[in-house]
Amino acid sequence: MTEKTAIQSLIQQQRDFFATGQTQDIQFRLEKLYRLKQVIADHETAIINAVKADLGRPDLEAYFELAPVAEINYAIKHLKSWVKPQKVTPSLSQFPASTWIYPQPLGVVLIIAPWNYPFQLLISPLVGAITAGNCAILKPSEISQNTSKIISEIINKNFNSEYITVVEGGVETSQELLAEKLDHIFFTGGAKVGKILLESAAKYLTPVTLELGGKSPCIVDEEIQLDYTAKRIIWGKFVNAGQTCIAPDYLLVDSRIKSELITAMQQSIQSFFGDNPAISPDYARIINRFHFNRLQEFLKVGKIITGGESNSETQYISPTIIDQVSWDDPVMQEEIFGPILPILEYDDLGDAIAQINSRPKPLALYLFSQNKDKQNRILQETSSGTLCLNDTLLQFSSRTLPFGGVGQSGMGSSHGKATFDRFSHYRSVLKQTFLFDLPLRYAPYKGKEWLMKKLLLM
Repeated sequence: MTEKTAIQSLIQQQRDFFATGQTQDIQFRLEKLYRLKQVIADHETAIINAVKADLGRPDLEAYFELAPVAEINYAIKHLKSWVKPQKVTPSLSQFPASTWIYPQPLGVVLIIAPWNYPFQLLISPLVGAITAGNCAILKPSEISQNTSKIISEIINKNFNSEYITVVEGGVETSQELLAEKLDHIFFTGGAKVGKILLESAAKYLTPVTLELGGKSPCIVDEEIQLDYTAKRIIWGKFVNAGQTCIAPDYLLVDSRIKSELITAMQQSIQSFFGDNPAISPDYARIINRFHFNRLQEFLKVGKIITGGESNSETQYISPTIIDQVSWDDPVMQEEIFGPILPILEYDDLGDAIAQINSRPKPLALYLFSQNKDKQNRILQETSSGTLCLNDTLLQFSSRTLPFGGVGQSGMGSSHGKATFDRFSHYRSVLKQTFLFDLPLRYAPYKGKEWLMKKLLLM
């Protein structure tokens, strides 16, 4: 059997199973959520070790991959309220009908994950797919091969393939999956692949969720608490060696505080990782040689004022800060996705806003400022998938804040109920009575026009 035939067979098996209606049963969904939670708990060490093997992560950062457990707990707690039909008030022209909105699962969904958070960004969407009542095909990244292997082992061993299954493979496998008719595609990754995926989905008008990325700016005003600001920027930038889709990609710093901020950030790097980050147990590595070489090119511009060291054998690049960077330099032309932080400065906040607005809308935007007027300006005058004031990354971990991009940084949102919503169709239902029938809407219309027009506009 060819890979294409095998994938077609798998999708048909899931369609057949979905047609039985089992996945829509609330108790079935709860049982599978509890099962997934237990599977993760049983294989916690193996998952963490796989992530560490792929990315050289410290233990705590590897533990971040278990975040889907919080998603499971939240879904279990709220599932019964989410699936409950929502009664809505009909318009007067629909009297005496009753109306409501009924969430229904989409069917067979495909979830494609990236390599930077390879377990978390595959399993978290799966929680939403299960909660909404779907069948799911999971495609982990082949780049994070150790994590891909453990995901395949634990999912395929503990769930029937007709319900949930993992399909491993490279680009060709993804292409075979995308060539088939699916009911939803949830993709986390880069914009370049996102465009290819969107073209494939257009063939069947398959709805998609795209969690992409982009160059997330971090604006630093002069009215800040300097020490906290420096720590929070350095932490957010260099977690997972900068391989985070919402990491601060570059700094836009008020020129009046630039020198002080640089000194504080240098102190934070030393405090976090010591004099030699290469031997720090708390600093990750670049995923592979391709991305290592890509990042090396960014080190050739500007003035390196901190870091710049690298080791191709271990795929290590030190926490690096680059000054004297221009908007036209290569490091400012694409998402960095690594431990390199360029600094640009501004004299007027309006100029900084104009620079941000002249570029594609980012997945995240950060502002450090205690000035409420400036906070409101950023809120009202810019657009981004998320906005975080006086901190970094934390907006991602909230179950109650939908997470997603806008424009080139993505479409659709996830986390908590937002993921349930992405994998559901909210079906509008109207039920009319047979007890009586108002003749107003029927022909002949003579003498009724004035009332009908009034009712239609109410």
